Amino acid sequence: MPTAEAPRVLAPGLEHLEWPFFEDEHRELARAVGEWAGREVHEPPASMSASHGEVDAECRALVRLLGEAGWLRHVVPAPHGGLNERVDARSLCLLRESLARRSALADFALAMQGLGAGPIALHGDDAQQRRYLPGVASGERIAAFAISEAGAGSDIAAMQTTARRDGAAWVLDGEKTWISNAGIADHYVVFARLAGAGADAGFVALIVDADARGLSVAERIALAAPHPLGTLRFDGCRVGSDRLLGEPGKGLRVALGTLDLFRPSVGAAALGLARRAMDEALAWTRERTVFGRALAEHQMTQVKLADMAVRIDASALLVYRAAWTRDRLRRRTTREAAMAKLHATESAQLVIDDAVQLLGARGVRLGAPVERLYREIRALRIYEGTSEIQRIVIANAIGTGS
Repeated sequence: MPTAEAPRVLAPGLEHLEWPFFEDEHRELARAVGEWAGREVHEPPASMSASHGEVDAECRALVRLLGEAGWLRHVVPAPHGGLNERVDARSLCLLRESLARRSALADFALAMQGLGAGPIALHGDDAQQRRYLPGVASGERIAAFAISEAGAGSDIAAMQTTARRDGAAWVLDGEKTWISNAGIADHYVVFARLAGAGADAGFVALIVDADARGLSVAERIALAAPHPLGTLRFDGCRVGSDRLLGEPGKGLRVALGTLDLFRPSVGAAALGLARRAMDEALAWTRERTVFGRALAEHQMTQVKLADMAVRIDASALLVYRAAWTRDRLRRRTTREAAMAKLHATESAQLVIDDAVQLLGARGVRLGAPVERLYREIRALRIYEGTSEIQRIVIANAIGTGS
């Protein structure tokens, strides 16, 4: 008779890796990046302000650190510095979950390298990929994705920035705002409406180097959870025709395809933040004594902890279902990605709020881990499509839309 396979023993907090969504290389990746982050990634000091100089320097250092460790090789495809023929969604999610559990800023640094490289990886020609992707993978080049505008956030079709042909070049005019890595990026993937050809003419996606004439950083924006953010202004900004991604008029396809790949990983980042909140809540409630018993032994505390655990597991199931579906079934995952992003970010907000409540006054002390998590989670319910937009996407996918 065949010998029964010995059960796999995973460290606490990694039990979900036993699920059938993962291969052994994913389990090893999660273990390795978690151990590395614990050694090498330092949590932001409580004294770190929204000063852009301080945050910019920290993000540059994190990109270099992630590149040197080889983690950025997961956000670009081979043969241009990547590990896999195509970006593996499950690996991307595991990286973001593990990094966010340690440092939201480290997760941000990795995520933006991926988002700013994604359109080039998915739609760029060989020359574009050779020019930009190796530097992203090594951490020597900082990437950015520029689509949002003051009047066109979740409704990206409402964008007003225009691009027009002028001989062998494209000319950009307009503004993009809420752009992550604005001011520190080496290149931006910029989306714009085709000028002078009617409202239905379509859009273009262009790679714009940071030193392009006519491009400036008009404003730096401070956030509750600091990271590099700002407004870009394009004033007759000229870029060569060799910087066009995909076909003219098909720019939204480039944008939406990239967001489909990265949206589940936003849920994974939220999952990492929620797991950290759970860690902090469990440690405190086991230590804190109330009325002669550990806080964790009180029924009301147990109910709260149980609800937190259910929300975390449900989010993980949705996140890794979406990633597995993309990797293994090789099809678009708009519905699955929207569900994962919606549920994981909304649930993480509730988990973190419960953790703050359980820690009491310690939970609202400036710089305390759960206080920082409380600020960090809020933006995830907004960027890459608000929770309200995710609900519309899901409703349309199940056949209720027009």
